[in-house]
Amino acid sequence: MIYNKYSDYLKNTYGEKVYKIPINIPVTCPNRDGCISTGGCIFCGEEGTGFENLSNDISVKEQLKRNIAHIGEKYASNKYIAYFQNFTNTYLPLEKFKTYILESIVENVVEIAISTRPDCISDDYLIFIKEIGDKYGVKITIELGLQTVNYNTLKKINRGHTLAEYLDAVLRIKKYGFKICTHMILNLPWDDEADVCEAAKIISSLGIDFVKLHSLYIVKNTAMEEMYKNKEFEMISVDEYKRRVIMFLEYLSSEVVIQRLISRAPKQNTMFVNWYMSWWKIRDEIELEMKVGGNYQGRLCDYLGGKALKGMNLL
Repeated sequence: MIYNKYSDYLKNTYGEKVYKIPINIPVTCPNRDGCISTGGCIFCGEEGTGFENLSNDISVKEQLKRNIAHIGEKYASNKYIAYFQNFTNTYLPLEKFKTYILESIVENVVEIAISTRPDCISDDYLIFIKEIGDKYGVKITIELGLQTVNYNTLKKINRGHTLAEYLDAVLRIKKYGFKICTHMILNLPWDDEADVCEAAKIISSLGIDFVKLHSLYIVKNTAMEEMYKNKEFEMISVDEYKRRVIMFLEYLSSEVVIQRLISRAPKQNTMFVNWYMSWWKIRDEIELEMKVGGNYQGRLCDYLGGKALKGMNLL
């Protein structure tokens, strides 16, 4: 096994293929509406990340019904994850949040995944989610957008929070027994390989369950597009991105499940995406390079459990 694949994890957990069904609800983010800042993260467009989502005017139940009908017919699937994907899904009044979550409890949904910011999830929401998971027997995953562990880069991209809020969120979420997925962008222009290694180490030391890796793409009509046009930064090469992914995986604990190695985004919405290559080709090249080079997830994960003291005669 060169890395711990999400598809394998789902099949081992549920006994068959399981598909994520995206859900789009009418929410925003605190750094878009003026609570923290305006304009959002500099890479985020008006649609957020929900390029393929149905309209948030459609009810949660209807979104699930339509998408399950499409996926089920295409892949003959029977089990699904209701994925509250776009923007910050806990950034709304608690009672409204409860309504949306309850609507996602439908037949064949075995898990609920909720994407949010580290600074936007309080214990009131976690208590409710715990009650839902226990009552209906569905697993719960909280997906946290971190993107980078570099404080200066977090500020540069107008993220609106620091690493501290992420650490706080992880520690609180773990008290409720939920799985945690962390989202990372490995080719932000202001990060280097040291940041990539440190991110893998922090995620491993916290016992994060899943990681979703993203390649930075430039969405049209965003602050980052203007910066890109003005040559305020350069994108690293695809070869460098592949090196960063392999490095990240080697420093990452082998226990962490990898949901994705690279982003997907429609060309019509972007000025730059994946070096004008298909995402699956880059993914396949990463896997091939790892096989040929003898690289594998966790190979360099030798820094946990008091590693510095091992082998020392302290008596």
